[in-house]
This record gives sequence, structure tokens and C-alpha cells, in this order.
Amino acid sequence: MLVHADSIGWYRSSNSYLRYLCDWMREGVLVVPTDDDRPLTLFSFFSSSVLLPPAGEPVLVEEIWQVGTWGRETYNRPGRGTDKVVQAVAQFLGRQGFTSAQVGLIGDTTSAPYWAGLARELPKCRFETAENIVDRMQRRRSPREQALVRAAAQLADIGIQAAYHVIRPGVTDHEIYAAFTFAQMARGGESGDGYQIGINSTGTHCGKPYGHVVRGGDLINLYISGVTYRGYNAQIARMIAVGRVTEKQEEVLRMCTEGVEAAAAVARPGALISDVANASFEPYIRRGYLTSHDSRTMPYNWEAAEDGGPRLVPRRHVPDQDWEAQGRRLMHVYPATHGPHNPNVGHSVSMPRFSNYNIASNNHDLLEEGMTFVLHSQWLEPEVAGCNLGNCYLVTEDGLENLSCHSPLETHRVSA
Repeated sequence: MLVHADSIGWYRSSNSYLRYLCDWMREGVLVVPTDDDRPLTLFSFFSSSVLLPPAGEPVLVEEIWQVGTWGRETYNRPGRGTDKVVQAVAQFLGRQGFTSAQVGLIGDTTSAPYWAGLARELPKCRFETAENIVDRMQRRRSPREQALVRAAAQLADIGIQAAYHVIRPGVTDHEIYAAFTFAQMARGGESGDGYQIGINSTGTHCGKPYGHVVRGGDLINLYISGVTYRGYNAQIARMIAVGRVTEKQEEVLRMCTEGVEAAAAVARPGALISDVANASFEPYIRRGYLTSHDSRTMPYNWEAAEDGGPRLVPRRHVPDQDWEAQGRRLMHVYPATHGPHNPNVGHSVSMPRFSNYNIASNNHDLLEEGMTFVLHSQWLEPEVAGCNLGNCYLVTEDGLENLSCHSPLETHRVSA
């Protein structure tokens, strides 16, 4: 098998296959012989995203070949890096006697030029896509993997508690974001990104800090969509109300809290995933916000038009004094329509860029011990009210463990 991940800038790899198989954090092509007496070999260092171990010394790999960065403009070396990688791997396979073999390929869309080049260099080989071999292993987490997801969830909780500590009127979203980031990264978090902060007075949304100053009546959403520890991540969402908010907003906050609690109450080994999703939307239906659990017909914030074509984002001025103080104006209403963010109540969590299974009405699989996922209950009615609340869970032998148990699900209150 050949396993590939590319560099996509900012010291990130295009997928988690190499990190999962041998704990290599940067780009490379890993050669995995199916003969168990032959070692793994790695070809890497062909991008300029210079990361050296530790962390990330590859496990089980004996030889690492440095292909080198190529290009006339930067390195004054004529040639293309992709071609050099292809040549190096093809020559190695030839020396190992694999010029006429069946080769499994594990990668992503960035792998296409490498696979095409190898097909030209090794015309007698038969190449087969093999991502499903690793993808199947992402459904259930081993006990050691469970511990890593649990640690990632604890880091997210630590960051949330730090954010709560600094939130008060007059503080900016930059300062809140910085407090969260410092707290989780100071204790082992791998990245200062992977989460959003949304603040406004009419229901929050996913966003990044831009200079908003906290005021009475604000709703703050901390959407922790990816705090990573040793390659594994967790996801949590929390709401903060500053002072008094409208009765409509209070209703939406209660509804979403009940949605997460209702879903968690039925989640256990052997439960239908669709039953978990349907339970989460019962509070919406009971209050008249939705008419059905069906994800096919459910409205959601990023929905296209009814005929499948593009939906026009409403254009009108939305006052935002902190944005306007920077010489800008918000001239569109986001999102374009009401509903939950997506027509599901969650999805699996483990490592970045692996395929997710969704907690939705159309998923009739059974929950199994070792599955880790987020249950997040969301609603946003533009310029009216919104909420995004969620916990990270692990399916245990006889029930469900809340991995984000160190910060309450309920809305955090800040006086103003």
C-alpha cells in the first residue's frame, strides 16, 4: 500500500492518514509492504512547510528518504517536486521487486498527480483505491484513542472556563478568543485555530473575532469545532448571555438545551442513530419551530433554494457599530434562511479530515461501544434569536459518557 498526505500550507497536512498510521505530522508517501517481514519506508520533506520532530517521529518506519523541495524560482533547482517524489517512490518499488504488483492507494484529491505519475512509471502495476481500509477503522475508537478524545474534550472545557473568566462588558471578542486559546494550548492543545466565536444581540452565528465589544444584551457562542490533542479532537458548543436577553432568545436557549438532553437520553449501545436524532428535534416540534424530524425536508441555515438552485442572501444594512468603526458596513443578512445550522444533531469526532457519520434521521445504523461524537442542538432565525449548544460523547459498554462534563451545558450568565 502507498499512503499519501500533502502539505496544504500553514504547516497542515491534507488528511490524517499518515498521522493515524505512523504519527507523521507532515507530508509524505508511506510505503507499507503487505509482507510483515519488510519495514515501512517513508518519502517526505518535499514541501517548504518545515516541521521537524518531535512531535511526530514516525512509528514503525525504519527508513525516511528526504526528497527535497524543487523549483527554479525559489530553490534554483529545475524540475517539479511532484515528479521527484514519483521518481523516488517508483525507483524504490522497483528495487523491492514491486514493478508488477497490486498496489493499494490511500490519499485524497491532492494525491491524484502522484498516483497518475506512478501509473506512468510502473505500467505493469495495478493500482486500486484503498482508503476504505483505514476509513472503516474510524467508526469505533480503541481505549487508548478514547483517552485522547477525552483529553481533547478536557482541553476544550479548560478553554471555555478561561473564556468565562474574562467575559464582561467592555471586553473584545479578540480577548475572549485569546483567553480560550492560551488556556487550552498551555496544557497540550496542538492548534490555536479550529473554533469560532460569534457575538451579537439577535442570535449568534459561527464567526471569527473581528473587534466586537461585549455589551449588555449580547449572546456569545463558543463553537469549539476542533481542539486537537495528539492528533485527536473533540467538539463542544456553549452559549453565554450577557445581561438580559429577549424572551424569544430565552425560549430558543431552553429549546436547544432540551434538544441535547433528549438526544443523550436515548443514546446507548444498540440504539438507532435515527432515534437519537429524532429525539433531539422533539422540543422543536413541540414548540412549533419544526413540523418534522425528516432531514430531507427540514429547513437549515445553509440550504439552497427549494429547486436546488442558489438562494439569494438578503441584501440590506445590518447595523454593527464595531464593524462600522473600522470603516466597513454589514450589507447582507447571514444566514439566508432560518433553522438549525444543518439538518442533523451531530456527527462523529476523532481526527481531522476523516469522513464523518452523521446523527441524522436518515442514518439507521446502530450505536456501538467506542463511538465518539458530538450532539449539538442549533437554531438561528436571522436578526431574531439563535443558539448552538453541544456536548462530546463516548458510547460505553452500557451507556453514554459525557466527555465535556467540566462545563455545564446550560447557558452561562454574565451580569451587565
